[in-house]
Amino acid sequence: MQAAFIGLGALGTPMATNLLRAGWSLTVHNRSREREQPLASQGAQRAATPAAAAAAAPVLCLCLSDDNAVCAVLLEGADAAIGGLAPGSLVIDFSTIAPASSEALAGQLAQRGVAYLDAPVTGGTEGARAGTLSVLVGGAAADLERARPLLAVVGGRISHFGPVGAGQRVKAVNQVLVAGSYAAVAEALALGQRLGLPMPQVCEALVDGAAGSWALRHRAASMLAGDYPLGFKLALHHKDLAIALAAAAATGLQLPVCEQVAAMEAALMAAGHGEEDVSALARWFEGGAGFGPRER
Repeated sequence: MQAAFIGLGALGTPMATNLLRAGWSLTVHNRSREREQPLASQGAQRAATPAAAAAAAPVLCLCLSDDNAVCAVLLEGADAAIGGLAPGSLVIDFSTIAPASSEALAGQLAQRGVAYLDAPVTGGTEGARAGTLSVLVGGAAADLERARPLLAVVGGRISHFGPVGAGQRVKAVNQVLVAGSYAAVAEALALGQRLGLPMPQVCEALVDGAAGSWALRHRAASMLAGDYPLGFKLALHHKDLAIALAAAAATGLQLPVCEQVAAMEAALMAAGHGEEDVSALARWFEGGAGFGPRER
């Protein structure tokens, strides 16, 4: 019941909090050190460096923003986590990165006798707080069984898809679905508003029908209000879409819906909305801000 956790962002903090509440002895580290304090006030130990965090427990969890951040924390510099990882320890990487990056990291850690699972999650900040995330796992079955007690605290569903990299490939599929569903809700709301319909009533009528989706149920009201509480950053989803588009291109497959959503997100990011929730795709239809259709 000992673990270390590096990466205390919108997902990492509630995941680490749930581990503490479940009785895990937890050591935490974050590049912005002030983010460690709320967890320390609940009983977590603070580590000054990734290496110190890794040395404090046999299981190291990562929840970082992208490939560069994961590689830097694990491998780069005298304070990198790899310097504190003992043979026989386990790294559980909840970050969303390219499958090839996960495979390369697993190979380097294996040379030191350290096991690695790629375990990206889906379910947003709501799922992270509730401990109901869906955990998409790639790695050895024995390593998954070792990790299962910890994964069961942060996730409501744990699915094993094969060797290292498989979890990241499934996450890419997930982000394709997220792109389509959020963009479809944003587009449908824009149409309904242009038609002068009572959109809260429309959403209530449609949410349990064939058009129902997580995005419609949980984000339509905030989209209509022009309010975008953070569940998952638009900029991070844009990064994830790039992974999915690269994976598709490698197989000779075109993803036209994702290409369009990626272009919409790029325009919104250029307008300063990258730190908002991905539901801010609804802003694309506002017009007059350098993107989206203007009033005619």
